[in-house]
Amino acid sequence: MIPRTTTRHPPGTTAAGIPSAVVGTGWDDAKVRRSSQIPLVAREHQVAGFRRSFDRAAAGEPGVLVVGGDAGVGKTRLVTHLAGAAEEAGGRVVVAHCVDLGEIGIPYLPFTEALGQLRRPAGTGSTDDDVAACVTELVAERPALARLLDPAGSHAAQDDQHAERLPLLDGLASAFAAVGRAGAPLVLVIEDLHWADPSTRDVLRFLITRLRTEHLLLVLTYRSDDVDRRHPLRPLLAELHRSERVDHIELNPFTASELRDFTTALNDGPLPERDFADVLRRSEGNAFFAEELVAAGMATGTLPWSLADVLHARMQSFAPEVQQLVRLASVAGRQVREDLLRSAAAGTPGLEDPAVAAAALRDAVTHQVLAVEGAHLAFRHALLAEALYLDLLPGERGAMHLAYLSALVASPELGSAAERAHHAQQGHDLPTALTASFDAAGRARDLLAPTEELRHLEQVLSLWDSVPDAAARVGVDRVAVALDAAAAAARNGQPTRAVQLTRRAIESLDGDPARQASLRHVLARNLLDVEEDMSEATRQTDLALEVLATDPTEELASTLAVRGRIEMNRDDDDAARDFLERAIDVAHRAAAPQAEADALASLAVIEVGDPETAARLIESAMHRAIEAGSLGAELRCRYNLATTWYYAGRLDVAEQLLREGLARAKETATTRSSTGISMRMIAELLRYVRGDLTESAPRDGVPALEAMVLESAGLYAAVARGDGRVLDTTQALQKEWDTDGFIALISGGCRIDALTFAGRYDEALDLAGTVVAHLGAVWSTYFLGRIWISALALAALAEAAEGSGGPGGGTEPMTTLRAQGDELLAVARETAERGRPRGGVLGPEGRAWLRRAAAEHARLAAATDQTPADPAVWEATVREFSYGYRYETARSRFRWAQALRAAGDRAAAELEAVEALHEAQEMGARPLADAVLAWTKRARLAVPGARRETSTLTEREEQVLGLVAQGLSNRQIGERLYISTKTVSVHVSNVLAKLGVSGRAEAVAVATRRGLLTV
Repeated sequence: MIPRTTTRHPPGTTAAGIPSAVVGTGWDDAKVRRSSQIPLVAREHQVAGFRRSFDRAAAGEPGVLVVGGDAGVGKTRLVTHLAGAAEEAGGRVVVAHCVDLGEIGIPYLPFTEALGQLRRPAGTGSTDDDVAACVTELVAERPALARLLDPAGSHAAQDDQHAERLPLLDGLASAFAAVGRAGAPLVLVIEDLHWADPSTRDVLRFLITRLRTEHLLLVLTYRSDDVDRRHPLRPLLAELHRSERVDHIELNPFTASELRDFTTALNDGPLPERDFADVLRRSEGNAFFAEELVAAGMATGTLPWSLADVLHARMQSFAPEVQQLVRLASVAGRQVREDLLRSAAAGTPGLEDPAVAAAALRDAVTHQVLAVEGAHLAFRHALLAEALYLDLLPGERGAMHLAYLSALVASPELGSAAERAHHAQQGHDLPTALTASFDAAGRARDLLAPTEELRHLEQVLSLWDSVPDAAARVGVDRVAVALDAAAAAARNGQPTRAVQLTRRAIESLDGDPARQASLRHVLARNLLDVEEDMSEATRQTDLALEVLATDPTEELASTLAVRGRIEMNRDDDDAARDFLERAIDVAHRAAAPQAEADALASLAVIEVGDPETAARLIESAMHRAIEAGSLGAELRCRYNLATTWYYAGRLDVAEQLLREGLARAKETATTRSSTGISMRMIAELLRYVRGDLTESAPRDGVPALEAMVLESAGLYAAVARGDGRVLDTTQALQKEWDTDGFIALISGGCRIDALTFAGRYDEALDLAGTVVAHLGAVWSTYFLGRIWISALALAALAEAAEGSGGPGGGTEPMTTLRAQGDELLAVARETAERGRPRGGVLGPEGRAWLRRAAAEHARLAAATDQTPADPAVWEATVREFSYGYRYETARSRFRWAQALRAAGDRAAAELEAVEALHEAQEMGARPLADAVLAWTKRARLAVPGARRETSTLTEREEQVLGLVAQGLSNRQIGERLYISTKTVSVHVSNVLAKLGVSGRAEAVAVATRRGLLTV
């Protein structure tokens, strides 16, 4: 077998202590070679692709190779061949595996395995010893890596403030980067990715986004037939498909001719035609099935009908103790540590004698049922292990799981707490399963793996009633476990589950009203993430305040802080300020810094309307939260700080702060929390506002409700780029309006816009009324989003009036359209006056949409009165959107061009139309670009479909050059012409190129000499 790791063994032996001479000798009784002994068949294209990826990694261009295919199609055999080829070419190869342990998850398992292999010295003085020393030094320098490699979890995090995931992720990336060398890259193979835990998928994302110049090639395998549309691996696969560094290989079953070559090689000669036809029909080209069928048929003279029959036929030829050992190995899964298997064998009937077990192990390897992989033994294919395990009787399974459990309890270093929990659960040792699950939850918490932590804690809760002394075993009561589970659920983006767990914990304390009251603030805080009207959260704080003493305590301060957030969300700033100031006072006297930080984070938002002052207050609250170790308050401050600048129109500042906030959320494994989702939603909106209309990345592991919120946020860009799925998506999301108001607002508004683009004006107007009615009942009559909805509805009315005289093909008279428009504009203006903008002042986005509503109303009035619209209203709209809202600036500029043409200013209309078209094409806003081109054709304007490139300056370039001559900066020119700084930079670059100069002053001088500019 080709070596698959950098680990070396004593000469003449394998890691299992088995003489290498007996490995790979084949079946003497069957006289059939195994697939590992024959050349690779029919995979030349895939091997060539690997070699290209390997060569690039050797040259410092890292990459990823994803290998998919059905179970048994040959993924492992291909990867084994590739590993051998990589080692022959001088590369270092490490193979790690994801393991199926049912509901028991082990965070970062394949990376723990890979890192363990890399730091294991060979003891031969080779370069591998240098690698081991380097990795060992890295581990010593990074406590996060030490925690990862410690199965007992003794390197627990010191406190929440330092429990960050970034050091772990960065440490893994650094370790793998340190191993590869020029010409000798590291090939890290991770098999069975369909069993990957969420933390492993997160590490892969991190590694792939960090790839720069490392000598590293990742090879990932997964079963295509196991990954349905709801499988958690699907989003990661979709994300990988987008990356330029990722190549994909999909292994298909053998064709008839390929299968004939394969079976001929296995059989050392062609099969009889009838036998080959049977193998072809029953294997359907699956390499593993074909191999087992050929082996069994040659051994018994007949071809069995199923895989189980194949395995039974093979097993019958083994001695009883070999059969027993192989069954025991199957209980651990595809792969098992040799020392663990030997220890478990000591407690298994028929294998108690170590000599008997060793001989049985030797035979299993000799007959290639098990293979040596580093320090592990593994079935040649996972299907072998699965089929053998399923064939065990329930009593046999339970006894063998208990044998593993006994081995792990006696020697904890042989495995993790999660493995102990798995074997205890399957062996029906419920007390041990409970304690092991509790330990595994703590281990997952130390490693910042909230998904696995929640899973283990829920396992503890499910076993609690079955273990009489559960509290004594784990050291805490059931309420504490439930609250820890709720906290993990909240961090993992499952707020509804967090509410359920917290509520049950509180309800179980009916006989202890004091403790019950002290915990109600936790339930109220969780309810804020799932409730629209906050009535139940209010009730919980009221019940708590009725019981809690007035003496300063952390519980009282926390309850007051949560109640202040509730009142703030209700727009009652006076009541919110009162509760929050009381919370700060109580927290200060009770020495409760986390509660104080939580209250300060809320108070900073409502204190002032000036963004500069508000930002200073939020930053102060954030630093207090960091000092107090309150991660939740810190993340809320980061979100509020970013949105403060977003709503103030400072998009560059907001973007940087969001980037920092999301990085912090990633470090602490809280990207799926409520605040993490909110930051991702604002980041999606900001990306669109700044002109990035590309489709957003898949949302791995995000719960259904939060995924719908993020999907809604992506609809803005989808409408702008002309995504044909928008109408279907928004129609489907309409069923979810009751679950979240933002889904109703965003998906409803985007659907109105899309319907207008599609010419379905009557539907757009009807939907606008439906959205307003729904959100008026859920939020308030004058919710600020109503300005946006009104502007979109006015646009539909204006389009209808200009095109057909009314919605539905001219069924509405012009007077009715005008009356509807008058009402919509009045509503928009009243909403601007009576709504509650952040800080009490309508921000640039709100002002821009209000101006857009007025401009659309002017367009409607011009159509109904048959008079030209005043271009100034659209010029003002462009000016309002030019704070950085790129798409709406371009769309408003198009309307400005139309108004200019109607007013008779043809030259100015051409100029603005060219700019609108250029912007639309650069952003990929296909519907807008098509609309501009279609209109300019009808209006007979000289506007080409692309930016003009001539030897003389365009009119816009002359305008820019004139302002350059006045000494204005690019930003000042952009403000003067209502275009972005980036666009000004493009114009300046074009001017310099056309004039053949290298600087602005030289351009002014040359243009003046040529008579192109008068100064």
